[in-house]
Amino acid sequence: MSDQTARTGQQPQLPTGPALPAVARARVRRARERAAETPSPDDPAPELPVARVLVDVPLPHLDRPFDYSVPAKLHELVRAGSRVKVRFAGQDVNGFVLDRIAASEHQGRLTPLRRAVGGEAVLSPAVAHLVGLVAARYAGTRSDVLRLAVPARHAGTERRESVPAPPVEPDLACARTAWSAYGGGVAFVNALAAGRTPRAVWSSLPGPSWPALLAQAAAAALSSGRGSLLCVPDHKDVARVDAALADVLGVGQHVVLTADSGPARRYRAFLAVARGAVRVVLGTRAAAFAPVHDLGLVAMWDDGDDLYAEPRAPYPHTREVLLLRAREEGAAALVGGFARTVEGEYLLRTGWARELAAERAVVRAVSPLVTITGATDRELERDPHARSTRLPRTAYDAIRAGLEHGPVLISTPRHGYLTALACDTCRSPARCPVCSGPLQILGAQRPPSCRWCGAEQPGWSCPVCSGRGLRAPVLGEARTAEEIGRAFPQVPVRTSAGDRVLATVEETPSLVVATPGAEPVVTGGYACVVLLDTGLMLARTDLRTAEEALRRWMAAAALARSGDAGGRVVAVGEPSEPVLQALVRWDPGGFAGRELEERQCAHLPPASRLASLTGTEADLAEALKALRLPPGAEVLGPVAVTGNLAVTGNVAVTGNVAVTGNLAVTGPAPVLGPAPVLGNAPVLGHAPVSGHAPVPDAARDPRATPGPPESARDGPVLRRAVVRVPRVAGAPLSRALAQMQSVRSAKKLPPIRVQVDPVSLG
Repeated sequence: MSDQTARTGQQPQLPTGPALPAVARARVRRARERAAETPSPDDPAPELPVARVLVDVPLPHLDRPFDYSVPAKLHELVRAGSRVKVRFAGQDVNGFVLDRIAASEHQGRLTPLRRAVGGEAVLSPAVAHLVGLVAARYAGTRSDVLRLAVPARHAGTERRESVPAPPVEPDLACARTAWSAYGGGVAFVNALAAGRTPRAVWSSLPGPSWPALLAQAAAAALSSGRGSLLCVPDHKDVARVDAALADVLGVGQHVVLTADSGPARRYRAFLAVARGAVRVVLGTRAAAFAPVHDLGLVAMWDDGDDLYAEPRAPYPHTREVLLLRAREEGAAALVGGFARTVEGEYLLRTGWARELAAERAVVRAVSPLVTITGATDRELERDPHARSTRLPRTAYDAIRAGLEHGPVLISTPRHGYLTALACDTCRSPARCPVCSGPLQILGAQRPPSCRWCGAEQPGWSCPVCSGRGLRAPVLGEARTAEEIGRAFPQVPVRTSAGDRVLATVEETPSLVVATPGAEPVVTGGYACVVLLDTGLMLARTDLRTAEEALRRWMAAAALARSGDAGGRVVAVGEPSEPVLQALVRWDPGGFAGRELEERQCAHLPPASRLASLTGTEADLAEALKALRLPPGAEVLGPVAVTGNLAVTGNVAVTGNVAVTGNLAVTGPAPVLGPAPVLGNAPVLGHAPVSGHAPVPDAARDPRATPGPPESARDGPVLRRAVVRVPRVAGAPLSRALAQMQSVRSAKKLPPIRVQVDPVSLG
């Protein structure tokens, strides 16, 4: 090779024709023949040369598979469910192969795949189908759902083999015995063991036995050669069910799949499930899409917990995901808890599921004695302030008596120290002079500070009466622990709240102050449980206030010992409250039934479907204008949009709706009151749109604490509209919302935040 060839990197030109010796000509001919036989990098695969790829681009108008050619060099690596890199819109993006096909409907040359990422099939056909259903149900994109379904790749973990679970023969006799206390429980276990698909709503008895019952249900499904998927709200429940599964099935028969377990550990558990090495999966909402082979049972505990609501788009709820899986994959379903949600009651009313509940005599035998302070005239004679003071004498005496036999749990609904302040003279709420935010005190030696801007106000004075004294109408768990500690100075006091949550405590006498959901577990149960500030739990303005209050109270009360063992629960509140009366009777089913009837009368979920649309006023007006609602629309005011409102069809307008612009009505439109409609909203059906209301800070992030109004922030003011349709029109509503988002995405308009059936509208 010459110096010029070495410098340029080009191959020298070989002489041709008669000048080339015969031997050299033969070598050149053979080289050309070999080159013709060797495929180029872009030659298609010999079999199924087209891959249908779902590109990871979260744009609604691009939410569809795209065809790519499979190069011959990637033929062995590209399979249905594997990750690939593709060229899309001028850049390399990730994607999932949905299928390999023989030919494409696209007329023209297909772009080849850039490379295969790992070659592991991480998206099973069943999960891919489920992803599409969830995206359609919540008017989202499959790309967003896939981020929830498939964890991030960990290359080092992918190269390791998954150890198959050893064979096991579950003891069905133990499973039948464990479920025998519930009517229909033995039949449920037998159906699981026989490979059938029973569906049940389970009202658990109080006590610590529910993890073992979930494990026995998984064992029954495993005995028929099928897998199970168990979902629980948080890591505390994961630890309890994990121990129960290890005890019932043995070590190595299940994996734990949670989002906070770390990338390597989570991906290792995910691969073990995807490869079929393990068939029993336990986890939080992150496990709802686990690719369990031969899925036979989906079960979830405490389906009313707000941790099941995904805070990222498209905001699916774990209960709906699991019920979709049960229907599509032919699996049994079990929805359980101490309390019963309205959705669970709806499953029973419609006949989709059957009830698993114990007889009333069994419930009374294992439940603690529940009382409400100030419920009798005799108690009011002894303590006239039993219904107004924060810790009445009855509750104080119950705590003192309980400490003689074991630990006592005190549940308070607020985390922190002094979470709300008011003027000591005129009782006006204490506000920050800088941003008008509420003041709070974070510690015993800390001055008042603003909850919104954080500014300290040591010299605060009331703008109404000029008073400088402060009182605390709402106390957090830290302040409650201080006060209780002073009342019982010889007893250790422990707190469990926020980022300091205790999993368990000892059976020795102690005081445990905890917020709802953070109550630690005691092996033998608490001697006494006191529920403070029940009025605060019921003061929230939300559709699920009463349901959520009962769920949290029953979860705390279930940690107490049985009434026969001296266990007692004291609720401090108004005795006439129906929620507290349901707690006294331990009747979650009756309360859920009454709530469902009220929801049906008011056309609220689950009898109806809701969709919340959030955006600026101009964007929201344009979105409502383009939204094609299902037949039979009902518009609830006020709806503030800008422009003309064209109403086509039968529209019932109820509420205060101020009409600005031209209103053209081409059909019967009974108007039942002054109404605010300000804008272009062609309404072509019977779907209630109630809005626009200014969006609170919690609508931006459901986990965030309430913040200042949007007018006090930088940026545009957000507005919200709520669309309601009958339940049968839920699917058309979701399609209409998805189409609206797709059109806005294609036109590069600002996105509208869409939430279908949001957990909270507050």
